[in-house]
Amino acid sequence: MTPVEAGIAAGPAAPAGTERRMTLADALPKRGGFQYNFAFLAEGAKREVRRTLLKAVAIPGHQVPFASPELPIARGWGTGGLQVTMSLIGPHDVLKIIDQGCDGSVNAVNLRKLLVATTGVRTTFDSREATLLQSRHRLPEIPMSTGQIAVLQVPLPEPLRLVEPSEVETRRMHAEGDYARMWVSLYEDVVQNGSVSLSWGYPCRVNEHYIMSPSPIPRWDLPRLHMARHLTLLGAGREKRVYAVPPFTSVKPLEFDDVPFTVENFAGMACVRCGSTDTFLDEIYDENTGRSFRACSDTGYCDLVKAAQAGAAAVMDREAAGE
Repeated sequence: MTPVEAGIAAGPAAPAGTERRMTLADALPKRGGFQYNFAFLAEGAKREVRRTLLKAVAIPGHQVPFASPELPIARGWGTGGLQVTMSLIGPHDVLKIIDQGCDGSVNAVNLRKLLVATTGVRTTFDSREATLLQSRHRLPEIPMSTGQIAVLQVPLPEPLRLVEPSEVETRRMHAEGDYARMWVSLYEDVVQNGSVSLSWGYPCRVNEHYIMSPSPIPRWDLPRLHMARHLTLLGAGREKRVYAVPPFTSVKPLEFDDVPFTVENFAGMACVRCGSTDTFLDEIYDENTGRSFRACSDTGYCDLVKAAQAGAAAVMDREAAGE
């Protein structure tokens, strides 16, 4: 067993009066005075991200540039959201990381391992327990509450990129509120398809001013941002931008008076695991049978529903047995 493995196997070594679990800083031997910093990022880098986030919170929906230093994860795999999380997380936070609603996907598992290894914080699959939730492409089915922070990973932060390739021009358009070309693009979509066909990253107006890309969350989740009780922070590592939606802020999808915004329709469908009919459902294809079925995208919520059903069934069995 190596010294590192021996140190990890020895168990927690928290100071008296605290509950912090052992981190890599405790386990790794010093090599010329070098150790991993808490949450990996250098303190100077964390301060730079936090200063940027303060500006982003003060100007809802406005994209603020930041340094976006290199991480041991390739850009495009959540480095923007990861840097935001690393800059905010503390020893007593409770962390939840999901990828398209799933706690067990490859991206979520590896980001969770990195953060636990460099912080020692407690993790959870229950979104109600989390103080810090990092996500790719989804918000949890249970609405987040006051004091919680949602960090969303964003691949393409600029909502005007599809109508204007120039960065200089998109900045001018945001500054002047010149969104005519975005409206024309949505109108052309309606003419061709009968409705706006965007299924993710649907553009929305924040605080009655900036148009924002809400990350690749489905339309189903967009109403959860409007006047939400929690703080939402969005980080794009590759594009080196962060922006935010503070609590109790107006977030309204772009829509026409005669073509209102609608969410995905799952009428007549139910989750194959828990039977839920009021959640966002993923379509899963079974190669063995050649059939497809639906399951809750939010696996944590699905597990809670199944646990509640199992508990209710146990109570009924005891009552039937006369206990």
